[in-house]
Amino acid sequence: MAATALSRFRVLVAPGLHGSGPAHWQSRWERLYPEFERIEQDRWDQPVLPVWSARVDRERGRDRRPTLVVAHSFGALATVHSLARDGADVAGALLVAPADPDKFGVAALLPREPLPCPAVMIASANDPWMTAEKAALWAGRWGCEFINAGALGHINAESGLGDWPSGQRQLQILAERAHNEHPANVF
Repeated sequence: MAATALSRFRVLVAPGLHGSGPAHWQSRWERLYPEFERIEQDRWDQPVLPVWSARVDRERGRDRRPTLVVAHSFGALATVHSLARDGADVAGALLVAPADPDKFGVAALLPREPLPCPAVMIASANDPWMTAEKAALWAGRWGCEFINAGALGHINAESGLGDWPSGQRQLQILAERAHNEHPANVF
């Protein structure tokens, strides 16, 4: 991935339930790009949306540089919840394989309007945590560009993506888009 577009941003990684193990593309990206910062949850086994979202808020608030958030599964829901309350300093969000809000009983806590920043949602045609159709519905509500990546399961370590080059390309495109839409806020 070209470092130039990403170097303009702080990149926060928001894993989902149980965190992202060493073979997960998020963890691999963190090894490829050591400047990426992981949002750690106190209880990876307890997906409580207000608690996880508050942690996203705290991590965002530690550094006011323009930020890109790379979120997976329940981490995507926590990111959206955080952005709906305050989108300050977030230049873009890459939401990968978001968990179904209905499965976690949190749909009423999530926004029904566009997010305050450019966002891309990547979903899978055979994700057990949310159908592609339902993901497209939420992407539409949040004003996200929607990408159906095909049959990749939950787009996690079990998907065998390695460093997931196509996901890295989408992050690069998002960084360029965020820079082009708000260049004054990026320097």
